[in-house]
Amino acid sequence: MNGPDGTPPEVEHAASPTLSTLRPPSRRRWWWLGGGVLLTGALAASWFALPIRAVEVTGERHLSAGRVRELAGLTPGFGWLYYGAWRARGLLDDPWVRSAVVTRHFPDAVTVQVNERQPVAHWQKDNGTVVALAADGTVLPRLSEKDAELARLPLIQGWGPSRLPEALKVLTVLGGYNVESVAYTPTGLRAKMPAGSVWSGDLKSLLKYAGSIGMYPKQNINIYPWGVSVQE
Repeated sequence: MNGPDGTPPEVEHAASPTLSTLRPPSRRRWWWLGGGVLLTGALAASWFALPIRAVEVTGERHLSAGRVRELAGLTPGFGWLYYGAWRARGLLDDPWVRSAVVTRHFPDAVTVQVNERQPVAHWQKDNGTVVALAADGTVLPRLSEKDAELARLPLIQGWGPSRLPEALKVLTVLGGYNVESVAYTPTGLRAKMPAGSVWSGDLKSLLKYAGSIGMYPKQNINIYPWGVSVQE
């Protein structure tokens, strides 16, 4: 039966507030709210109560300890509990850093052990620029205080298609012969020692007959796939 204004009774009841909407929040809801506030407060307090106060850097040679701390994101007062690999990832952005191990020590210390790349050669690019190289071919920034050390490294240069990986391999294989330079061309590679040199058309042949250098000291040696030629 319709009411005086013609509206069905059930519509009027549906529009009225129900008991569930007027009921105050349950104790469980208040417990969760209170627990969330306490947890947030505890986390905030831990940031200030456990800051990083001591940092030890080891293994650095070309980089300074200060630069390592900067790359690792070890800023004064940073929360010890929150420090991790995500923060230290900047270490791997520096060409000098080959790898690093970062360890936290309760309650406020961090140790950074750096494994640096070492320069093994200079490389003269096609445009004449000379840069320092690590054994894996990584170009290393020049550091002014280490320029004297880098100046003693062998020089890699050449023309034509780059044979840089082969030249670096030659330096590794002939490491005991005090190689001064390695030159590459489309036809081969030549390593120059203080007295004498060795040339090969391909790396495989050079590796096969590299022992000939010790047999013919102070000679110019040409290595071919079929054998060795020695010249005064």
